[in-house]
Amino acid sequence: MNRREFIKIAGISTAALSGVMSTLPLIGKSNRPDLPIDLAVVQNGDPAAMVRKAVEMLGGMSKFVKKGQTVVVKPNIGWDRVPEQAATTNPDVVAEIVRMCKEAGALKVMVFDNTCNQARRCYKRSQIQKKAKEAGADVSFMYKQKFEKVRIPHGKELRTWEIYRDALKADVLINVPIAKHHSLSRVTLGMKNLMGLIGGNRGKIHNHFNVKITDLNTIIRPQLTILDAVRILLRNGPQGGNLSDVKAVNTIIAGADIVAVDAFGATLFGLQPEQLGFLKEAHARGLGEMNLDKLKIEKVSLG
Repeated sequence: MNRREFIKIAGISTAALSGVMSTLPLIGKSNRPDLPIDLAVVQNGDPAAMVRKAVEMLGGMSKFVKKGQTVVVKPNIGWDRVPEQAATTNPDVVAEIVRMCKEAGALKVMVFDNTCNQARRCYKRSQIQKKAKEAGADVSFMYKQKFEKVRIPHGKELRTWEIYRDALKADVLINVPIAKHHSLSRVTLGMKNLMGLIGGNRGKIHNHFNVKITDLNTIIRPQLTILDAVRILLRNGPQGGNLSDVKAVNTIIAGADIVAVDAFGATLFGLQPEQLGFLKEAHARGLGEMNLDKLKIEKVSLG
């Protein structure tokens, strides 16, 4: 029985009876392939070349996406900003990931985000809508009617939360955050980017943030996280707006372990992973490795 069949038989029927979905086999650790390395770090190339090289270093997109599968590519489209302001994921990174998914045989590649500013402006100004569509993605806005309340069996603060139905039904989730400053959590990377798949009053997540964001990450488990650090926002995040806050780093970090990707991402800001409460919480709960010395990391420069 595949994941979609399980949801149809077990999840949806339970939802119909209780209004709350039972625990779903959300994209998780059990589905992760064996990879030659833990993290791929590529620098000094154009965005598309760097992301393609990073995925190749992990064994290629076919390690994560099989023929006929549906894929969600989840960038940060949250703000009404142009790419140069580094508040949203680089559109060329997103487009290249879509192309690689299609090359691997994906039946459908969906791109969406629950934006903070007006969605139509965010999608257009970020250039993600245009470039992802050109690459073959189904780019859509998110609607309240399509959120499903899901149980979080291992949640400490959150027992249920609303998650977008299209993400629940997809076979594969590829998380594509941008690395940037955040006024509450210090930085926003892969773990926090997944808030774009949830509904409800997201402001409540910011109270006891480290525990709650980890709760969500116990049930939303992307197979692959690709951190866009082509440009990073050093100050005034998460939405920024001033180009003087932006630094060109020309780096892509990719891995199956979201905690490991975020741990490396923290170093771009001069932070140690243990300085970030959400990483400590996630590591303590066994969601990933934040000790970079224990990871097999391969670095390549395309320059």
